[in-house]
Amino acid sequence: MADHSPGDPQQHAHPGAKEYLAIAVILTVITAVEVAIFYIPRMHPVLVPSLLTLSALKFSLVAMFYMHLKFDNRLFSWLFVVPMGLAAAVILALMKLFGVF
Repeated sequence: MADHSPGDPQQHAHPGAKEYLAIAVILTVITAVEVAIFYIPRMHPVLVPSLLTLSALKFSLVAMFYMHLKFDNRLFSWLFVVPMGLAAAVILALMKLFGVF
């Protein structure tokens, strides 16, 4: 027999306000870097790949911390990460096919 009843979900420690504030600061810095990359002329050859990478990083942070996926079952994390990786691979293949880089 199971050690816990079906109506009693396991509790995980979630981050506090300090951790959420740190994640918000990191997201703000990444956004500032994205804006700066757009306005730096020397970055234009790698503009799209750079912005895609930074956007994927921000997506991961939001999904893992604000959607609590970091603290849930690993299956839920894989349901977000695998499609994102697949979409990124398709986008990069199309960009290469059409001569973006």
